[in-house]
Amino acid sequence: MEGYRPVGEVVLVAAVFVFAFLFGWLANGKIRRGKQENVQAQTAKLIEEARTEAEALKKTALLEARDEWRRQQEPLEREQEGAKRQLRELETKLQEREQQLDRKVDVLASKERSLLKQEQEQERREERLAAAEKETEVMVLQQRQRLEHLAGLSQAEARRALILQQEENARQFAARKVKEIKDHAIANANREAREIIVRSVQRFAVDLAVESTISVVHLPSDEMKGRIIGRDGRNIRSFEMITGIEVIVDDTPGMVMLSGFDPLRREIGKNTLEKLILDGRIHPGRIEEVYEKACQDVAEMIRESGSKAAFDLGLHDLAEPLLELLGKLRFRTSYGQNLLTHSKEVGYLAGMMAEELQLDVALARRAGLLHDLGKALDHEVGSDPAQTSAALARKCGESGEVVNAIETHHQNLPARSLTAALVDAANDLSTGRPGARKEKVEEYIQRLKHVEVIALSYPGVTKAYALQSSKEVRILVDSAVVDDAYADQLADEITDRLEEELDQIGQLKVCLIREVRAIHYAR
Repeated sequence: MEGYRPVGEVVLVAAVFVFAFLFGWLANGKIRRGKQENVQAQTAKLIEEARTEAEALKKTALLEARDEWRRQQEPLEREQEGAKRQLRELETKLQEREQQLDRKVDVLASKERSLLKQEQEQERREERLAAAEKETEVMVLQQRQRLEHLAGLSQAEARRALILQQEENARQFAARKVKEIKDHAIANANREAREIIVRSVQRFAVDLAVESTISVVHLPSDEMKGRIIGRDGRNIRSFEMITGIEVIVDDTPGMVMLSGFDPLRREIGKNTLEKLILDGRIHPGRIEEVYEKACQDVAEMIRESGSKAAFDLGLHDLAEPLLELLGKLRFRTSYGQNLLTHSKEVGYLAGMMAEELQLDVALARRAGLLHDLGKALDHEVGSDPAQTSAALARKCGESGEVVNAIETHHQNLPARSLTAALVDAANDLSTGRPGARKEKVEEYIQRLKHVEVIALSYPGVTKAYALQSSKEVRILVDSAVVDDAYADQLADEITDRLEEELDQIGQLKVCLIREVRAIHYAR
């Protein structure tokens, strides 16, 4: 039958399929084994490569660690090396220092031995001198005894006899000399002194004006009085507070009066008010500006007055500080005398008497002009104005004769030159003649100054002015130092002290003013 194949063919086909299956199976197993062996080989190779790489990394890490250790170790080694080097240097220095000390010890020991030898030599010399002195004393004693035996007098008796003889001779000589001097002085001194004084006074005569305490300022119209007073009196209060001068406005037409005991302060106030009247603008701020300008003008006036006084007496080389102090004397009085006029008069009189005696006229005028210089310092003067004047003259380079004449013109010290005696005599002539001094005026001024000095002695007080003929003292204080609470206490303390120190005080108003000002400048 065609539809069926032979059994042998079927078997053959089956065998082929079985063989193919087996071959495939075997081939697949061999492939798997080959792959497995290949994987194992690759794994082993990878492990070996990993091991090799790990070894390499280990070596690299060790090398890097060793390098890092070396890098870290190098600074330490350098530091150790530096420390060792410093130690070696210190050891070297210490050794050198020890050697120096050893040398110094040797030198000191040598000096000590030398000094010891010198001391021993000195002791031997002293012993020899002591022995020589004893021998000399013995010889002197023997000679003295021999002289006393020959003269028949002891040493004490001979000394007394010699002294008595010398005293008697000196007494006789002194008596004759004193009688001669006395006879000559009686015969000539009074006549010569009278002639010199009369001749000098005749050649120079000046009327001294007594300074008053009132200055008059003329007004263009009576309307100006209201502007001076200001609204509610603020202008006049500001003027008095700034200048320390009282303004008296009364019914007298065309004028106001300024009252103050200090002529310099009164002159500044007068100058300020005249400038304000001329300008026409009168208010507190303007008053302060004009006051500063007036102070400068008066300072220039003082300088010119001092220069003129020196020029009038022919003195052209006075120092600038002396000229300024001389100018201040124009505004100072002593017992009613104007001190600048008094100083010029003393200079003239001393110069004229020096001319009569054929002495140095310029030196006498110089000393006479400067003799009261210290009184220009106002409250700064010490207890002795003559010594203050002498100190100022000495500081400005004046000669010793001028300084001596200044400090001795009140006979506090002995005069060492004829110029000093002439200045003292000229001062007595200028102050002692009738009418030259006014005691009451000076006492009044000293009392007002004392009131201001008492007020200024307290801490925090910047200015103090005695006003209204010593009826009021106006005190300005520093607001940063004195507060409102302390201001009232300070006024009480000043009042109590005025009551204690001033005699016949009457009623004195103590007005203490404290104000705060904030001043800034916009630029």
